[in-house]
Amino acid sequence: MPASITLSQISWSAPDGRPLFSDLDLSFGPERTGVVGRNGVGKTTLLKLVSGELRPHAGTISVSGSLGILRQSVQVAPEETIADLFGVTAALAVLHRAEAGRATADELAAADWMLPARIAAALGRTGLDAEPQTPLAALSGGQRTRAGLAALVFAEPDFLLLDEPTNNLDRDGREAVIALMSGWRAGAVIVSHDRELLESVDQIVELTSLGATRYGGNWSHYRERKALELAAAQHDLADAEKRMAEVARKTQATVERQARRDSAGRKTAAKGGIPRILLGGMKERSETTGGDNARLAERRRSQALEEAKAAREKIEILQPLSVNLPSTGLSASKIVLRMEAVTAGYRPGDAVIRDLSFAVTGPERIALTGRNGSGKTTLLALVTGALKPWAGTVAVMTDMAMLDQQVSLLDPGLSIRDNFRRINPLSDENTCRAALARFMFRADAALQTVSTLSGGQLLRAGLACTLGSTPPPLLILDEPTNHLDIDSISAVEAGLSAYDGALLVVSHDERFLQNIRIERRLELTGGAAPSNFPHREAGSP
Repeated sequence: MPASITLSQISWSAPDGRPLFSDLDLSFGPERTGVVGRNGVGKTTLLKLVSGELRPHAGTISVSGSLGILRQSVQVAPEETIADLFGVTAALAVLHRAEAGRATADELAAADWMLPARIAAALGRTGLDAEPQTPLAALSGGQRTRAGLAALVFAEPDFLLLDEPTNNLDRDGREAVIALMSGWRAGAVIVSHDRELLESVDQIVELTSLGATRYGGNWSHYRERKALELAAAQHDLADAEKRMAEVARKTQATVERQARRDSAGRKTAAKGGIPRILLGGMKERSETTGGDNARLAERRRSQALEEAKAAREKIEILQPLSVNLPSTGLSASKIVLRMEAVTAGYRPGDAVIRDLSFAVTGPERIALTGRNGSGKTTLLALVTGALKPWAGTVAVMTDMAMLDQQVSLLDPGLSIRDNFRRINPLSDENTCRAALARFMFRADAALQTVSTLSGGQLLRAGLACTLGSTPPPLLILDEPTNHLDIDSISAVEAGLSAYDGALLVVSHDERFLQNIRIERRLELTGGAAPSNFPHREAGSP
């Protein structure tokens, strides 16, 4: 029997009572499925329901085949090793005893002599160079993710359940995961906002507040289909608005005809010669006809209004965010940032950055790249003044703002609106509201307390408060797309595309860097001399 996962009439609500799923029907076969949707729509909850970590409040879940589960973050014990993660500690101990001549006859008969090679092969498929005895606590978050994936590959399950597998991975790690999934021939359910990874799947399932919709093909096919849906919704809205205008025109014409008939009847009655009983009947018929016409017109108007409302709501969901921002006024020849012969680190004698020199001139868009631990965050700390260089000089020659992953420039106890007024004290209320509306914080949405925002809302709020009134000529971003849903990433891309200042960005998301039109890359190598090169399109030599 082929492996399968079937969810039938599933209902589940969050602890606060908010319903996430209602009568959800969904199935997965032995193919690679990407699951997308806005933050909070229930993507991680879906995986937990399938894995059995959560139980549905109603409905049934049937799993045929074995599951291998990778979650977003895992706590590890100090003594836990890669071998423990693989579940092979005892088997490796047998081999060690055999090599030392201490194994029993039964142990020798059961020994798996190919085990070390299979472990190395699984680790190699995720690009992790480590030994089975390596403690997990000694690995970075990204390396632990790779080790977890390698353990799943080693176990050869019928289905992989992956929750944001490329989060916190450097470029090499992301490429290793993408290569792994491109070659995966069993089932996989992958919750991800990584558009490069989603190009390797066989189908996309989109979760919304209305349920689940399946789209055949990878990310590109899904976006093409969504573009067609947007065009259809715009066509439906145009038709609905035409019907509204037509209903209004016909209603007015009917009212005018009735008014002319009533006027003619009154004139005839004034001349006399018509019995009183007939006059009464004429008046009653006129009132009845007028009432029927009014009710019919109201029904038609209500129907047209509902159709237009539904079309507008669909467009609001499908329409990409478009942002128009004030100009920074940054001159193309202005030196924005200069670093000369900078060496810096955190422990004496252990330089993270060594002899680094570079400059940012005018509205350049520069990506800081390199493996995890190569010094990207250290460089940003030097630019912002949070870290002082051991040698060399750092000069920032214009106003700047930095958005880190926590968007720490916002006060979590204040509303978005109050944060904007604090950061932009010269802006009046109209300017504030207009700026926040550009980033989809309209009316009461602008009054949300920052501490209650999702990750995507938080970064949008940070961009709105930073760029909405008088944008600084230099904007620094540290891994801005981590933990954001794809709609939020698109919103960030729209805001940065409209920004005409200088950008200094740390990101491992290649699609994001392309979409914000990066012009130059500075590759850090962890203490060695950095590489400074212009932007190249993906796939170019």
